[in-house]
Amino acid sequence: MGRAYYNEIDPYAAQWMRNLIEAGHIAPGDVDERSIEDVRPSDLRGYTQCHFFAGIGVWSYALRLAGWPDDRPVWTGSCPCQPFSVAAVAHERAGFNDPRHLAPAWFGLIRECRPDVCFGEQVGSRDGLMWLDDLFDQMESQSYACAAAVTSAAGAGADHIRNRLYFVANSLRARRKGHQSIECVSVATQAAFAESGNAAARIRAAMAGDYTDLLPSDEPSIALERVRAKGYGNAINARTAALFIQAADEAMSYAKETDTRP
Repeated sequence: MGRAYYNEIDPYAAQWMRNLIEAGHIAPGDVDERSIEDVRPSDLRGYTQCHFFAGIGVWSYALRLAGWPDDRPVWTGSCPCQPFSVAAVAHERAGFNDPRHLAPAWFGLIRECRPDVCFGEQVGSRDGLMWLDDLFDQMESQSYACAAAVTSAAGAGADHIRNRLYFVANSLRARRKGHQSIECVSVATQAAFAESGNAAARIRAAMAGDYTDLLPSDEPSIALERVRAKGYGNAINARTAALFIQAADEAMSYAKETDTRP
């Protein structure tokens, strides 16, 4: 059983993640609170899964929801959205010149470590698409096949829209193992997840305070909504991510099955 590496600079989220690991809600592993700019490729040696900008670990939870086992290699990254988010104050949003634009640091690790498959997400705005174009240019220069889809949390049963841009990239090495280029990502698995109403309940129970012993500190006086906001602030929607992961995995499997090359 491989171990997961989690990189998260916020101490509150990092401790919450450690508690979730200990409770078995996300993949077992280690939490690194350093800036991604201080992480070196050698630091990642021996880890099966690596989650960057990990928040409270929802990518790991979403992978499990999608049926992706803990011992199957993958990298994930939810790079900071503030430089490209329309919700940010205009004068605080500097795009590619913003010091919070940390995708180059993540890509540097990808280039050196060559993970087979990477998942990630960004704001589903025009600026987010510009960000994605830049990232895909770099990924494709390293022989990664890339695909993306703008999704809505409402499509996975949430009571809010939350448009996000989810993407996947698989390497030439992965394709040589049988995973081919992804031409498109479908949402054929959406109905199955929509019928699984307890998925949302599980994520809320694990990460929204129903298990009070999993919070980073003993804060019984803090209202549940404040606790949720503190944890969910920069978290992905687990069910939406799981839908995308499963659809992408189906696309890769289909490409493998239909490849007739010798």
